[in-house]
Amino acid sequence: MEDENIYEKIEDVLGHSPENISILEEQIDIDLQVEYFEFARELKKNPANADIPGLSKKLFDCGFPAEEKKRLLARLAASEEVAAYRAIERYLGNPDAELRDWAVLAFQESRMLIQSRLLDEDQVFISTGLGGKGSGLRYFVVLISSSGKQFSGFQQKLVRTEFEYHLKNCGAEAEEICFMDDFCSLLAVLPIRAPVRDVLREAVAECNQYGGFLSEKFIVTNVKKLSYEEIKDFISKKDK
Repeated sequence: MEDENIYEKIEDVLGHSPENISILEEQIDIDLQVEYFEFARELKKNPANADIPGLSKKLFDCGFPAEEKKRLLARLAASEEVAAYRAIERYLGNPDAELRDWAVLAFQESRMLIQSRLLDEDQVFISTGLGGKGSGLRYFVVLISSSGKQFSGFQQKLVRTEFEYHLKNCGAEAEEICFMDDFCSLLAVLPIRAPVRDVLREAVAECNQYGGFLSEKFIVTNVKKLSYEEIKDFISKKDK
């Protein structure tokens, strides 16, 4: 993991501490997010006044093609009109199943644009594959056994206790802890200002006072939950 946290990176880009940060809470595939924002950026290159009533009517037309509805949602999201925001909000209440995540992204973009206009302040929108909760971002962490063996009952209890303590101590929350073979996976929400790497290292060091059973190297990502096969492949490469 790089020696920086997301909040510090935002400060570097903006040149100041952001006042208004919105975090995408839903877990949406990162490739779909990239597709949406690239699609939206292309639309903005040739801006046009949106016929909001006409676009809204087509959006709720069950016979209208899904691919065309993606374009409609992106066009509505690019508008700063409250009516466009409300149309997306209504659609999100009962969307076409395959377009739900796309509609969530459009809704978030629309809300951010309207807030920026009404408050006359720049808004910072953060979206990751694992989403977030409140003002925190969700991370998937993999702790690896230093011996290559399964964790004992005592070690499992110690990992749960220490990580829950260290996470709670920095305002974070452990949502899920699972033990499999020679690794442990952890899903947690940490405040955007939290030094993620330091928090995890401290918890690992505390556990290792009782036998050094955790590797000092761990996996941490906010892109997606890794599969069992992906984790084992990483551990195999690490051992080599």
